[in-house]
Amino acid sequence: MHSQRRSDTPMAAYQVNPDRSTKPVGIKKICCIGAGYVGGPTSAVIASKNPDIQVTVVDYNRERIEAWQTDDLPIYEPGLLEVVKFARDGNLTKRTPNLFFSTDVDRCIAEAELILLSVNTPTKSLGRGAGHASELSYLESAVRKIGEVAESNKIIVEKSTVPCRAADTLRDVLVATAKPGLHFEILSNPEFLAEGTAIRNLLNPDRILIGSLKTPRGLEAAQALAAVYGAWVDPDRIITINLYSSELAKLAANALLAQRISSVNALSAMCESVGADIDEVSYAIGLDKRIGSRMLKASVGFGGSCFRKDILSLAYIAESLHLFEVADYWRSIVDINEYQKDRFTRRIVRCLYNSLSGKTLAVFGFAYKKDTGDTRETAAITVIDNVLTEGANVRIYDPLVKETQIRHELKNTTARLDCAEKQLTVCESAYEACTGADAVIILTEWDEFSNQGEPVRRDSGHGRKTEERAGRKVDWARVAALMRRPMFVFDGRNIVDAGALEGLGFRVECIGKA
Repeated sequence: MHSQRRSDTPMAAYQVNPDRSTKPVGIKKICCIGAGYVGGPTSAVIASKNPDIQVTVVDYNRERIEAWQTDDLPIYEPGLLEVVKFARDGNLTKRTPNLFFSTDVDRCIAEAELILLSVNTPTKSLGRGAGHASELSYLESAVRKIGEVAESNKIIVEKSTVPCRAADTLRDVLVATAKPGLHFEILSNPEFLAEGTAIRNLLNPDRILIGSLKTPRGLEAAQALAAVYGAWVDPDRIITINLYSSELAKLAANALLAQRISSVNALSAMCESVGADIDEVSYAIGLDKRIGSRMLKASVGFGGSCFRKDILSLAYIAESLHLFEVADYWRSIVDINEYQKDRFTRRIVRCLYNSLSGKTLAVFGFAYKKDTGDTRETAAITVIDNVLTEGANVRIYDPLVKETQIRHELKNTTARLDCAEKQLTVCESAYEACTGADAVIILTEWDEFSNQGEPVRRDSGHGRKTEERAGRKVDWARVAALMRRPMFVFDGRNIVDAGALEGLGFRVECIGKA
């Protein structure tokens, strides 16, 4: 008896042009709404791999659009500038430019056959669900604009992270606002990018997930999007599933990744109490093939725009479905993350004789992780807020994040910033930050802060001379000569060789090590 595939099971989507001997058919113009961390890199890679498709990124922020048209891009991502220039600027002998950036939103929407929605979906700050549910006003506004200006049928793709069944909301808005007779097919195509490796993730993805309705038009739209990705992605990695499963899969992926980080951070607290080493524990459990070694690095806590927001959204969805125990489970991941940041701060205070008043702390790193300038939800905000509250003078150095961005983040989230302005300095070098300091606090795992001797990867392509900065290594002997005694290093990322620093006279405190 032959087995039959269920109609709703995942399957390889790219069934046309399997040998890629001809160009993808159907889509000739793509419009991406939103010129941020997702829309910009995604559009650049799509354009670079599909020279016959015109890709236009639109945004109402004129300053941001103008930055995308220069070599000083508004975001930093290793390898991004090379990809952008290849598609945006073209080649005089081989290639015509097919990547554009514009503030003419109406025209670009009207001309496009396929529209990527890459707008911000932050956590709500007002009303029902504030602090938990996703704020969809930007997404709704973008879809209203599509309905108002569209003159032809469109495929609309959710790239933004959205709650389950958001596609139904978008469809309702389009039915109410669009011209009679037009048809809009909505797809879910979540991004699974990690900042710092986004270009690598786009060029060689683990999977491309496309969610659609299982209607003839829905499947046809999924095939059209699959053909775009099929220009460079192996057909077996392009998967179609149910539209709502795709929406939930993105939230679930981020929740499970964050869960691993909170799990290892919870273990790090136990390690400090029993005399174990969290790096050794992580290595031992990571050898189990069922677990694996990735995302088991203990730290001061996770950050970034996605994990906290998506977990809270998932918990809110569970709560709205009266699954209260499920909601509590997911929220506990965020609770452990906040606990880890608070625990790290308490350790700093305890080691510095239970008082930070009048003491100077050099903070190494403000970005939420290395190889990115993104500071959203960075653990540095909480730690800096805590030590400022204790009366410390704080000097911050980050090789990529600008002073204006640092102060903007702290102003938005730090209650005492106005009265603590005189306590806060943003420095141009690690040595400036360390002069006369009592302690160094490492909050971002930039390679230049490590003393373990591994070669520093050089990534070109940013207007702030990132390559030159990335090539530097902090001279810890020089740091020691600049600091007050006793000297402390609080390593919130476990990137230093503690023994080597102790040989220079430092007292070193690491995560998950007694």
